[in-house]
Amino acid sequence: MKRHGVQYFLRVIFLVSFFSAMAGNTIGAESEKLRTATFAGGCFWCMEHAFDEVDGVISTISGYIGGHKDKPTYKEVSSGQTGHTEAVQLRYDRSKVSYAELLEVFWHNIDPTVKDRQFCDRGNQYRTTIFYHTEEQEKLAFASKHSLERDRPFEGPVVTPIVQASQFFPAEEHHQDYHIKNPLQYKFYRFSCGRDQRLQELWGKRTSFGGKRHE
Repeated sequence: MKRHGVQYFLRVIFLVSFFSAMAGNTIGAESEKLRTATFAGGCFWCMEHAFDEVDGVISTISGYIGGHKDKPTYKEVSSGQTGHTEAVQLRYDRSKVSYAELLEVFWHNIDPTVKDRQFCDRGNQYRTTIFYHTEEQEKLAFASKHSLERDRPFEGPVVTPIVQASQFFPAEEHHQDYHIKNPLQYKFYRFSCGRDQRLQELWGKRTSFGGKRHE
């Protein structure tokens, strides 16, 4: 191979390697910003809706966590016999929203004073729980709970537990984005369950989406 041919070949190899490295760095930087969080707050349709409204939340998935059966179905979880609770798992961009802010959204979308139920839904499959994935999340979750216990605007103890996340199983497809796919049924369920009415009693004039205030 002539000298200029070798130089051209080496230049091509260099450019390919350079752009591959740049792409890898971009992917690496992106993955560094993304984190997973999991919260159980009763009906996962409602919790998914709440976190969908938060800037910085990339995706939300309704599913089941905290039980003893592999790949449970909605019918099995609804029976209360598998030990799972309905939950939402989300991916978020920590450069846009912090875990502490997600905790605020969580608290303001649940009734933390009751055990094994939320609003009109009763049973351990509707229990509230913060499932932490890292030591940092664990510390922030306990700090958030202690702050709420100190300054709570309502009567009654805060009974929501904080536990390490176990395997999460996505719910069936028709449960995903339910508030978008079935808006009328969703709004009827939410109203008839008394969710917003109770949230207003607990937290005052706040929406149940993103923890934002409204007048």
